[in-house]
Amino acid sequence: QVQFVESGGGLVRPGGSLKLSCETSGFSFKGYAMNWYRQGPGKEREIVASITSTDHSTKYVDSVKGRFTISRDNAKNTVYLQMNSLKSEDAAVYYCNAGVTHPDREYPLPAFHSWGQGAQVTVSS
Repeated sequence: QVQFVESGGGLVRPGGSLKLSCETSGFSFKGYAMNWYRQGPGKEREIVASITSTDHSTKYVDSVKGRFTISRDNAKNTVYLQMNSLKSEDAAVYYCNAGVTHPDREYPLPAFHSWGQGAQVTVSS
């Protein structure tokens, strides 16, 4: 079955960095766009970044542009999120999912209903 296993979260001070990993299985990783999402306390899950399956082009929400970098390793079926200059508002549980494009949507929609356990990111001094 489809599985997503996020790791790399932790406690970091404002201005610090973390690199998240998401190992996947159960689907043809190289054939899908991949997305990172986050869900802060009391908030809905929101998309953060996306990377295509073809040319690995990337897209970011405005709040993380210039600070976060999404990348993928098709040989390892893994997607990464490098997070620099972290702010308190970045604190959330981070998730990944595969993405399917939709003509009316700016970002690919989640391809699968299943989600991983997420990676907790805490930003505090």
